[in-house]
Amino acid sequence: QVQVVESGGGLVQPGGSLRLSCAASRTVFNGNTMGWYRQAPGKQRELVARISYTSVTNYADFAKGRFTISRDNAKNMVFLQMNSLQPEDTAVYYCNRVIAPPPNYWGQGTQVTVSS
Repeated sequence: QVQVVESGGGLVQPGGSLRLSCAASRTVFNGNTMGWYRQAPGKQRELVARISYTSVTNYADFAKGRFTISRDNAKNMVFLQMNSLQPEDTAVYYCNRVIAPPPNYWGQGTQVTVSS
């Protein structure tokens, strides 16, 4: 069953910006800390940013100062504004609950490609 749908990825030049959107099911979203993850080819999936239900945020070091995570609890949505994108940001970006152990289900993700 589909519980998260990511969108907003695409091809952007270095220094450019993208805004990713995630529509989550009520069961996934409500009361939970949500996050954006990314996975590049040959690399492990890594947590980019997280946001609690009350919008307390935390970022990976590589995302600090460049990315902003936000959420709309009324719409069961979470967003990631990405600025100053660099080629090393190229990856598939996923939205999911932030929980240990990691979630078992992952959506299709949205591809972000940063290239000249």
